[in-house]
Amino acid sequence: MLPAADRVSRSRASRRARLLESLRGYRGADVFNPWAALDPLDRANGGAAARRRRLEQHLDCAAKFLLIGEAAGYQGCHFSGIAFTSERLILEGAIPRVGSPTRLTRRLRPWSEPSATIVWGALHELGIADRVVLWNAFPWHPHRAAEPYSNRRPTAPETRAGASLLRALLEHFDGATVVAVGVVAGAALRAVGLDAPVVRHPSMAGAGAFRAALTALVRRGSARDGAA
Repeated sequence: MLPAADRVSRSRASRRARLLESLRGYRGADVFNPWAALDPLDRANGGAAARRRRLEQHLDCAAKFLLIGEAAGYQGCHFSGIAFTSERLILEGAIPRVGSPTRLTRRLRPWSEPSATIVWGALHELGIADRVVLWNAFPWHPHRAAEPYSNRRPTAPETRAGASLLRALLEHFDGATVVAVGVVAGAALRAVGLDAPVVRHPSMAGAGAFRAALTALVRRGSARDGAA
């Protein structure tokens, strides 16, 4: 019989594999699935299989914090495979547990997403980057019709389509502090039974409010841990 630690490790790996397989299976109108579909700008090392590997690496940790956003964006998760994460940040080595390939896309300049830069900057400043997992209420990339490099808010049915995966993620990282980034994420978490704190989304001039609210939450958590 395997030692208990090995059994736990295998069980967690199996749950991650099921989560990734569920992600691959989704299809929707005006939605790009980063973990199943290829984009014309993908390089050989940056396609769907590579995005699955990067997400699996991202999920392979004992997370203390889960940050849940709204939906994948074309400058970030569409090509990186990880929420709030851009090609540029991966190339710079700013993403824990994820390697730094030469390039993910054939675009002249690496994709850079403002929200991703703000989020990871805050996580590194707070010293929690290696203990955070990022996800989206609607994990796939919703875009405007015939505009694959655009973003739109997910519809209510689309957000509901992500609910089972959101529940699975929360169960997988049971005990982690969950933070909703934006009101859409907050509503999605309430819909699966979790009333998590909501911080301002960093887009649309929300960077300062996002950093301040996240800093306060992390400091309160650290104070509680110290008092325990």
